Amino acid sequence: MTLWVGTSWKMNKTLAEARDYAAGLQRALSGRDLAGVQPFLLPPATALASVAEVLDGAPVLVGAQNAHWEDAGAWTGEVSVPQVADAGARLVEIGHSERREHFGETDETVRRKVAAVLRHGLTPLLCIGEPAGVRGAGASTGFILEQARRALDGLDDAGLSRVLIAYEPIWAIGAGGRPADPDELRGPFAALAEEYGGRVAGLLYGGSVDAANAPGLLDLPHVDGLFIGRSAWELEGYLQLLDLAAGFRADGTGRHNPFVTEHGSNKEGVDQ
Repeated sequence: MTLWVGTSWKMNKTLAEARDYAAGLQRALSGRDLAGVQPFLLPPATALASVAEVLDGAPVLVGAQNAHWEDAGAWTGEVSVPQVADAGARLVEIGHSERREHFGETDETVRRKVAAVLRHGLTPLLCIGEPAGVRGAGASTGFILEQARRALDGLDDAGLSRVLIAYEPIWAIGAGGRPADPDELRGPFAALAEEYGGRVAGLLYGGSVDAANAPGLLDLPHVDGLFIGRSAWELEGYLQLLDLAAGFRADGTGRHNPFVTEHGSNKEGVDQ
């Protein structure tokens, strides 16, 4: 099983800061055994190409935090999937709750973006998660399954096999989020695994993840990795979490990693 461990910098870091982080990460990974752990990094759009260039040849997948569903056109301020791919992205984050809340993204626009990312051979990182009110009503499982179904509607098995799903309960993310107790996550992950287990590239958890709670989260059934926020914005924090994940490294029996060829070698030089 591949353990995916990544972070989004959101709207943080200048070009110089991004390059310094990426260069430090490249140096640090050259001396680490992370077999079975797949690091990934989502810089802001301004730093995407620079970070991808610095990390060229490193066992890190670089991704974009967003992309439009159209390939080109009069979409002021947007970037397309071909553009982020050209800048070095292999992953595209889609449907984060901040995009839904502040920028009007709907289940339909999320579905279109997932389809566009797959159409261009990249991997969608689909974010799903329920607000506190839904959790309080005991409706979390139905809510997140419906989000996932609408986003992935129409995909065949080949398309699904390239999708990563990140469950990020809204009540657990951000500066004001409450870290989830692992027991609160068993039901949602069991439901996701029943519907998508073995069909998608991985089921990740995100929401106030740090070095203290990461081992318990990784030890949960059906959790294939972590999508980390502010605790990985500093390089040492991210490295600490990668080292923790290495303690849960894969034995080769888990979900298919779409970045590995049929002969077992990695298309982008990622150490498996």
